[in-house]
Amino acid sequence: MSHDTTSASAFSDRTYAKVTRRLLPFLLVCYVISYLDRVNVGFAKLQMMADLGFSDAVYGFGAGIFFIGYFLFEVPSNIILHKVGARPWIARIMLTWGILSAANAFVVTPTQFYFLRFLLGVAEAGFFPGVLLYLTYWFPLERCGRATALFMMAVPLTGVIGSPLSGWILESADGWHGLAGWQWLFILEACPAIVACGLVFGYLSDGIDQADWLKEDEKTLLRSNIARDNERKSIHSLTGAFSQPGVWVLAAIYFSLVVGLYGVGFWLPTIVKATGVAHPIQIGLLTAIPYGVGALVMIPVSRRSDRLQERRWHVAASAFAGGVGLLASVLVAHNTALALIAMTLATAGIVTSLPLFWSLPYARLGGVAAAAGLAMINSIGNLGGFVGPNLLGLLSAATHHTASGVMLLAISLFIGAVLTWTLPGPVKPAP
Repeated sequence: MSHDTTSASAFSDRTYAKVTRRLLPFLLVCYVISYLDRVNVGFAKLQMMADLGFSDAVYGFGAGIFFIGYFLFEVPSNIILHKVGARPWIARIMLTWGILSAANAFVVTPTQFYFLRFLLGVAEAGFFPGVLLYLTYWFPLERCGRATALFMMAVPLTGVIGSPLSGWILESADGWHGLAGWQWLFILEACPAIVACGLVFGYLSDGIDQADWLKEDEKTLLRSNIARDNERKSIHSLTGAFSQPGVWVLAAIYFSLVVGLYGVGFWLPTIVKATGVAHPIQIGLLTAIPYGVGALVMIPVSRRSDRLQERRWHVAASAFAGGVGLLASVLVAHNTALALIAMTLATAGIVTSLPLFWSLPYARLGGVAAAAGLAMINSIGNLGGFVGPNLLGLLSAATHHTASGVMLLAISLFIGAVLTWTLPGPVKPAP
């Protein structure tokens, strides 16, 4: 019996390793492309504000209005993906966001900036929750933490890769063919999304039954585990996803975390520059450090959470660490080395809390409720991407300093930590 159990466990591990190797690297690359096109405006800001005469308030509103479009169209986008399949819908998302991201290179007025940022949010709506939903087709609850963390490693990896790249483009491409560096930044970093659109069709499978790269016994195992997982979930209907108070609490927690995430994502280059660093390439290299540490931290913490099957304390502690790092960065703002250490703690805490958080709704939502509920939580949460950068921009314009805005981001993370502690006991799969 022991031998049979060991053999079954080994077969299960091999099967999920196969699925992970097939899906996660590709999805991670797609998310890196997506996230870079979303936040590269933070580097473009270093030049475009002076070229176009935009204020901090204009930039903050334009950076954040992306999430209004995202909010309005995310739930319907995810329901469409659930109905038509991952391949056509994710490909459509990538094509439209690539085109619109490149179009940002040609804005002249604040109104044009706001309009294109809003449309970019509409175009990209559904990608992130769509992939989260897609992962629930393959991975049961006890394996979702690591799978989600591998996918969401794109966030810190975008900082590691995209920050130096963006700094290099700003400095090296400035003046090419009569265009400014910030214009080339939008154009060049949009191209991978358009190319990846075609790759999605040839590589992704819509689900287990369509995966011709799996053997039949592997498909049977995956189907069985997903079916068992769905039996444990308490909410399966569309109305249930919107009527349960716990789902709204989860949305509020994610909102708090996202305020911190995008506040840092859109303003970290500016914060680094404020410490006295002048050259874009140097800013890019220094900005990559917090994200690099975040990438190293989030995977072992997610594995520990999966091993212990404990979610609340891992999410809350990570969010709390992020808030502490942000507060510390304000206190040492004029010392580049100390400020960078503080921002590294903040960034590592924030990016670690996010994949851990998604284990909480995974445990509660199944079927069409998962499609709508995951999208709803993400769309409401991503309003934090509008609130955080916009408030930081308004406060920076009013005080001529980022300190008060950064403190606001820290408070938001502390609120998210407290709300997480108020959730019912640890979410564990049934024996």
